[in-house]
Amino acid sequence: MEDNIKAGIDKIRPFLQRDGGDIEFVEYTEDGIVKVRLQGACKGCPGAQMTIKMVVEKILKEQYPEIKGVEAV
Repeated sequence: MEDNIKAGIDKIRPFLQRDGGDIEFVEYTEDGIVKVRLQGACKGCPGAQMTIKMVVEKILKEQYPEIKGVEAV
């Protein structure tokens, strides 16, 4: 599952890099939560939480329904 999540994140990464940011996969928990770390311009950005929920979580959950959510760490 982790390889699938990393592949999904790789598809999202160019969207974030275009704005000077990046994303790193941290962990997939037993309860279906994907933990990621935002980097670069995304780290500390006021819109970071919206990016996680409206972009990263939405895309990953569409690809892999077993994912319950995405959280930044």
